[in-house]
Amino acid sequence: MSSVIIVGGGPAGLSAALFTAKNGLETTVFDTDGTWMHKAHLFNYPGIGSIDGSVYLETLRDQVADFGVDRQQGTEVTGVESTDDGFTVTTEEGEHAADYLVLATGADRDLAENLGCEFTDEDTVDVDVSMETSIEDAYATGAMGRAEEWQAVISAGDGAAAALNILTKEKGEHFHDFNVPADAEELFGSMGEE
Repeated sequence: MSSVIIVGGGPAGLSAALFTAKNGLETTVFDTDGTWMHKAHLFNYPGIGSIDGSVYLETLRDQVADFGVDRQQGTEVTGVESTDDGFTVTTEEGEHAADYLVLATGADRDLAENLGCEFTDEDTVDVDVSMETSIEDAYATGAMGRAEEWQAVISAGDGAAAALNILTKEKGEHFHDFNVPADAEELFGSMGEE
């Protein structure tokens, strides 16, 4: 089974984790909890009338946990590098390997720069529509690829785009994460059952 490491636990990182884990990829999220969402209150997120940013994050965290995401809360990533087999992510606890890397660290683009990703003239990470960087199988989401266009729903969409591109590569054909009511009952009917 392929593996995905996501650096960052805001809307972009957790959205990517949700899609990859839900569809069978081993997914780890390293999260120092430095997201701007703790300063936010959402009134403009589709489907949500009003929610505190921290409450929203807890909901996302619970959701990805239900799909088996390995959340490394409070663990800082100090380095990333590309290898012949994928990527190595370094933390104080050691090194972690993955086939795919999703960077979701907000406007902090240091890890993307250290990895050797190309940047735009606006000093943002140069990504395509799938959020893939100039480094194959490495993605940069949310504020990393946008100059001052930061919004939770945009970031979540960027995370989803990265995840769907990873899943497309894994499946060998365009992948769409779309469930019908019978699928949802089958998938969610067993969640929460011990």
